[in-house]
This record gives sequence, C-alpha cells and structure tokens, in this order.
Amino acid sequence: MTGSVPAELVALAHRLADAARPIVARHFRTPVAIDDKSDKSPVTIADRDAETAMRTLLTQHVPAHGVFGEEHGAERTDAEYVWVLDPIDGTKAFITGLPIFGTLIALLHRGQPVLGVIDQPILGERWLGVSGQASTFNGKPITVRSCPTLDRAYMYSTAPIMFPGDLERRHMALAKQVKLFRWGGDCYAYGLLAAGHVDLVVENSLKLYDFAALVPVIKGAGGLITDWQGRELDMHSDGSVLAAGDPAVHRAAQQALAG
Repeated sequence: MTGSVPAELVALAHRLADAARPIVARHFRTPVAIDDKSDKSPVTIADRDAETAMRTLLTQHVPAHGVFGEEHGAERTDAEYVWVLDPIDGTKAFITGLPIFGTLIALLHRGQPVLGVIDQPILGERWLGVSGQASTFNGKPITVRSCPTLDRAYMYSTAPIMFPGDLERRHMALAKQVKLFRWGGDCYAYGLLAAGHVDLVVENSLKLYDFAALVPVIKGAGGLITDWQGRELDMHSDGSVLAAGDPAVHRAAQQALAG
C-alpha cells in the first residue's frame, strides 16, 4: 500500500500520464483542428486521443473500475474505484500556445479523491498527490507556504467568465484585498500553490474532472481545498473551489467570498 492507495494504482496513474504526454506534446503549437462542444468550449484531437489512450490502459489493467472522462463520458461511476480524466485542462491555453495547461488524472475511492496527478507535457512537470503521504513535484516532496493574512497573499483565478452575476462582486471583493491577483493559470495555478509559490486559487463553475485531481495534490502538500462554504470536494460538489496554502488565509478568503 502507498498511504491508503495500492502502490500498483499509483504506478498506473503514472502510466496514464506517460501515455497522454507525447500525444498532447505532438499537437502543441501545430495547426490542429478545433471543434466547439455543446457548451461552446473548444476541443481538439489531442484532447480526444489522449483520453482514448488513458482509457485503453484502464480497460487493460482495471476493467472493473469506473471512468469519468471529459471527452468520452462516464462508465461504471458507481464502482468502488472511479478514474476521473481531463486530458487537457486549459484547452484555450493549449490552442494559443501557452504551456500552462495540464493533464489531470484522479482516482476516487467511494466518491472521494484519493490520488491526483497534474502533468504538464511541454515543461516535463508532474505533481502527484496520494492520500496519506506528502505530495511531490517531479518526485521530490513539496509543501505550501505560510501566509497568514490576505494582504500578503498571491491569488489566481482562471477567467472572469467563471463568476456570473453576484459571484463577480464577491470574487472581486476578495481580489481587492490580496497583495497580488492574476487571471489565468488553469490547473497550473494549483500546482504552484502546492509547491509554495501561490497562496490562493479561487474558482467557480468547475466540473468533477476539473478539480478531482487537485484535491490530493493540495492536501498532500499541507494545503486546504474546499468549496466556497468550506465543504470537502467530492462527486457531488457545486463547482466552487477555494484552495489555500495557509488555514488562516483560507478562513479570511471564505469570509470575503461570503459577502
């Protein structure tokens, strides 16, 4: 066992990331065809082929496990173990040549995220979080940094479109209190938080495949990741996410968002 996750499943998660990485890299900064999904979000052959490669490995090695993928749908999501796949989190960054997207791989055990991988194929960077052990970046342990007050915090959110209606006001009320706020980042911002470079990541409108892999990575680095109400993230979460390195700044951010 590795923590509460069997070692062979951790090894399999690495194999999934290794399978997706060259497929995604091959199409990066090429004139790849871009389709619009029903929700108007972009998708490419790199997204589809990378997820297909990962699902093929899962069928070969753990056929009884469930799979929930962004591009090819859900199977057996009532299984004890369910893999959650987002082959390219940050497709808009990918198609514009910006290497801050990532392949997200999560393993849920009875609905709870217990393993997470953030893999950046172009930079050769990989974060791993496994329940019960320290998170790693390219195999080396990482930790969040101390940041007790908002006026010292560095904060990221991916895009204004995530915060419709009154959520925009609440989000900006928080953003005005931090030392540094930047738009952008996608999953990469969460990796930076886990490695101690960023203090807050605040988002909304996320799907399970957007956040499941982030949970073990952040927690294993000593951080907190919840919804805006402070509840643990799982299969039934509402899509709001508040990640912080320091418990004090997490509480302060939650209070600001409640306004």
